[in-house]
Amino acid sequence: MKSSKHNIIVPVKDSADFFIVNPLYKSADFILAEELVLLQNEQDTNGEFSERNYLVDENEEKKAFKLAYLDFQDTREEDEIQLFFVPNYSCNFACSYCYQEGYSPAESKMTTEVVDAFFDYIGNEFAGRKKYITVFGGEPLLPGENQRKIIEYLLQKSGEAKLDVAFVTNGYTLASYVDLLKTVSIREVQVTVDGTKSVHDSRRYMKGGQSTFDKIIEGIDLCLQNNISINLRMVADKDNLENLPELARFAIGKGWTKSPLFKTQIGRNYELHVCNSSPEKLYTRAELYERIYEQMKEHPEIIEFYKPGFSIAKYIAENEELPSPLFDSCPACKTEWAFDFTGTIYSCTATVGKKGEELGTFYPAVTKNEEAISQWQDRDITTIEKCKTCEVALVCGGGCASVAKNKNGSTNTPDCRPIKELLSLGVAAYLHQS
Repeated sequence: MKSSKHNIIVPVKDSADFFIVNPLYKSADFILAEELVLLQNEQDTNGEFSERNYLVDENEEKKAFKLAYLDFQDTREEDEIQLFFVPNYSCNFACSYCYQEGYSPAESKMTTEVVDAFFDYIGNEFAGRKKYITVFGGEPLLPGENQRKIIEYLLQKSGEAKLDVAFVTNGYTLASYVDLLKTVSIREVQVTVDGTKSVHDSRRYMKGGQSTFDKIIEGIDLCLQNNISINLRMVADKDNLENLPELARFAIGKGWTKSPLFKTQIGRNYELHVCNSSPEKLYTRAELYERIYEQMKEHPEIIEFYKPGFSIAKYIAENEELPSPLFDSCPACKTEWAFDFTGTIYSCTATVGKKGEELGTFYPAVTKNEEAISQWQDRDITTIEKCKTCEVALVCGGGCASVAKNKNGSTNTPDCRPIKELLSLGVAAYLHQS
């Protein structure tokens, strides 16, 4: 018997114990240092290591891997598809870290003909598949009668197609759009709030420099009052993360965290394509969650506002089992596509609007670059050389293909995630009894 290629062993943060997880066989256990030595020496004195599949027959493991891969592919064929639609790239904000600032704005304007072509395309291309639309930008909920009319038409078409809609918005004009949003099935509205008023307004301000916080809070309140789900996102870097406890207390005080319609996420501010933040202000993924872990110990109220995933640790704690093996973490051209008002097709939100990333058109004619599309669709941990020998591959899934392409020049390279570091933190936070 040999050690499984998929054993992930991490020290438990702030403990002398270790945690072992095997995503292929869905096994997870705490082990002592002396037990770890036995496992590393492939000594199975009482048979527990082989029973839990930490020690395996190599040929049997290859078969298990192949079966799990086929299951993953079959399941993904049934997964819901998220279709991003960008009605414009313009924005009324001048955020200090806007990654789209370097994009060249399109000259054309959104028309009802483009909306019609979009719905014709997705109706034909994704017929029979579960799907929903996420309206993205730029800022999709800009003020003005023309913008309101085109959003109203988009929602009308969504209602006719019986498709749920989500919005990603800066939230400034959200309150004025709630009456329209109520006319269709809204999956959620994602709004970015980077901290309490002074911190948020120092980062996310109007193009004229005006404050945005109060108007955003008004929109969030109105959505929740009208049974519209809110996904509050904080974009974090070294300039604002220390404000997380105060933001948590603000949300708790507003009563938001008691609502089943309210959820949160923290997004890491990082270099995507163009980003105005100075590199010294940016966290690595591991650094960000290391600091959040420390904050959670100092300010336990954070957990009521935001509960980090810490890789799969949160999932294990809440479900008392492991998630299925992840052979691919990039949804681009599989369960995610992006479209814009120029009639252009892209792989995902990370590439939409970026020159050179076009994959085809849905208007005025349907065209597809099948070779380019296949580069996204064929990518998973079985095609990325580095992933083939990586013990954390079935949890990492190869990361983001767009980031990998940006860094390495090819989608078929890894965007490595700090799985071990995150697991060490999450196990200590959610699972370990000290």
